[in-house]
Parts: sequence; structure tokens; C-alpha cells
Amino acid sequence: MNIERIGEKQVAITGIGQSEVGRPSALSAMQLTVDAALEAIEDAGLKKSDIDGVACWPGDNNNGSAFSPVGPNALISTLGLNVNWFGGGYEGPGPLAGVINGAMAIAAGLCDHVLVFRTITEATQRQTDKTATALSNKTVGRDTSFFWQWYTPYNVQSAINLAALYAQRHSYEYGTRSEQLGQIALTCRANAALNPKAVFREPLSMEDYLSSRLISTPLRLFDCDVHCDASTAIVLSRKDIAKDCRNPPITLEAIGSALNQPWSWEQIDLTGMAAIDAASMMWARTDLGPADVGSAQLYDGFSIFTMIWLEALGLCGRGESGEFVEGGSRIALNGQLPINTNGGQLSGGRTHGLGYVHEACAQLWGRAGARQSHAHDVAIAASGGGPLAGSLLLVKNR
Repeated sequence: MNIERIGEKQVAITGIGQSEVGRPSALSAMQLTVDAALEAIEDAGLKKSDIDGVACWPGDNNNGSAFSPVGPNALISTLGLNVNWFGGGYEGPGPLAGVINGAMAIAAGLCDHVLVFRTITEATQRQTDKTATALSNKTVGRDTSFFWQWYTPYNVQSAINLAALYAQRHSYEYGTRSEQLGQIALTCRANAALNPKAVFREPLSMEDYLSSRLISTPLRLFDCDVHCDASTAIVLSRKDIAKDCRNPPITLEAIGSALNQPWSWEQIDLTGMAAIDAASMMWARTDLGPADVGSAQLYDGFSIFTMIWLEALGLCGRGESGEFVEGGSRIALNGQLPINTNGGQLSGGRTHGLGYVHEACAQLWGRAGARQSHAHDVAIAASGGGPLAGSLLLVKNR
């Protein structure tokens, strides 16, 4: 493989934006989306007329449910954009699919600047329907899909029941303890305390974590991400013109999107997930390696997923994530590998994928304020659980 000619290397992130993060927000889903989009465009030093592509994940879902209330068509119409390409799709490499699809549109020569966004309003919906996001809530999208048809008939009430399988197996194989899982939650909460947008900022102790109720053994309340209302946006640009934008370009050095296993939770390695495939693909597309990474924003829909991503990406050895995170010193803001520096989804809010990219860029640009870690030029954003997995290796150009 000629690494220098890989498509994503011709694409850079040039701007980022994020709306308020509410639990719930008084703003509409569209207002949140517009706020994030306009901030990202302005941050890149561009005008709306410069945007010729729009991407998101998963697009209008279930006729605009809280999981994805705004799709590309709606935003294009609202902002009055003229685009050469737009897209949104539910499957693929999970929440980072919008970034990957947008990058490929640029690499294919369809666009110069693609606006990528992700909007979610689950906190508002749960005010009136606490079962709105439960897997047991029957919908056409879930009951006719290849994936969920095997679970909803068997009383799978929540994704945590599936995530708990990974945590139990990881504990069986490697001796992972509750205190080690808890360290992910504690680290995220400590970082969230420094993030003015974070949902939960009050202190969290290990005693608090261990005394919280079990939801699905061995996962507790604080092992679960927190619903919110928010929108996050980034601008992708052709690298050769990105240098003319306001910020130093952040190159998409490598993308991981592979799935080399059967597409079902119980058939995938229960200590590894599809993250193993995505990570392997990503590292095959770059000359860099895990030792070069300065910070990592790793999916924490549940705490066990962060530990699995650490192993899959080679940031620690297989089965060694429990020891790696124990005590929290290695993964703290001033540690060897700061993770989830905005509080992640466990405390910052479930911005679901694109929030990790936003934070990785803020760290690389040195714009993270009180939660800024050490200066570095290489970061990872990885998102997804079970059979959905995508990863990005991001490099700031000087």
C-alpha cells in the first residue's frame, strides 16, 4: 500500500462547533444544529457559500426521533446551502460514519468543504417517555432490522444488557475488577469538572461509584453514559486548500472502519468487539503507532467499551486495560495518555461520536481551557460498540 496516496490523508479538519449541551435544552433540535454548524463554519474562517457537502450519522432516523432528529436535507434547507453531495446512513462504522463518508466525498473530488454534524435530543424525549430509548420499545426500524430482531423478542431491555456480556467476559478472561471499571467513570468525572458544558461536574469518588446501584451485572449506574440534548459539527476540507483556513489543518492521517467478523453481538469476540478490526485497519494506513498518540477520546457509552478500545488500539496490551487504568494516573489530564478529556459521555454528555472528534481537535489546537492536557500533535477519536466501530488518527499540521 502506498501510504502517502491514501485518500483520507488529502482531507483535514478545519473548524469545529458545538451547541449548548442541555439535560434537557430549551432549544429545538434544529436550533442546536444550526448553532453548532454556524460555529464550525465560522471557526474554519469560511462562509456558508463555501460549504458544498453535508454529512451526518445516521440522518433522519425513525421519522426524526430524538436519536437523530435532524438530517442533511433539513439542515441544507435551513441554512440555504448549495451542495454537490450530501449523505447520512444508519449502518457503517457507527457514529463516525459521517466523518468517514464526508472525507471520502472530498477524496473523490465531489466537494471542497463538507459540514459534518451529529444532533441528539434524547434528554427532552425522556422527559415525556422514559422508555423512548429502550431497546424493548418496538419500532419498525428495530423490529425489521437484521440486528435487533434477534434481541427484542428475548426481552433485551437495554444496550447495557449486551455491554454487560463484554464486561463479564473481560473479568473472566483477565480478572478485570469493578474498581478498574470505576476508574473510567472517575476520570471522566474529574475531566468534566473542568468542562463548563458537561452535564455532571460534581465530584465522584470510588465509594460513590461502588455504592451506586447495579444495572446489569457487573455494570453500575455510573458505568452508563448520560442522555443530553446537543449538536456537534466539524468542517472537513481538501488538504491543499485547508492551509488557507483559519486554523492549522488537522489531517485525517488514517481511518479505521473494517468489520471482519459476523455482524452480531454474540458472535464477535466478547473481549474485543469490532474495535479490533477498525484499529487494525487504521494502523495499517499510517507509519505512526500507538507510542505517538498524545491523547485519546474513546467511546464510553459504557465504561467497558473504553477499556476494550484501549486494548484494540494497542494503547495497552490485550487484557491489560484494567491494570493500565487502575489508580487513574496514566489516563489523567497530566498522565501518560489522557483520555476523554471533556468528560466523555459518562459525565460530559452523550454527544454520540462527533463529540470525541470535537474534543480531539480542541486538544490538538490547545483550545481546551482548564482541561487542556500536554501539548501534542497526534490524537485518536474512536467510537462505537459491539459490531459498530470507527476510529480516526488525527495529526495537527504546523
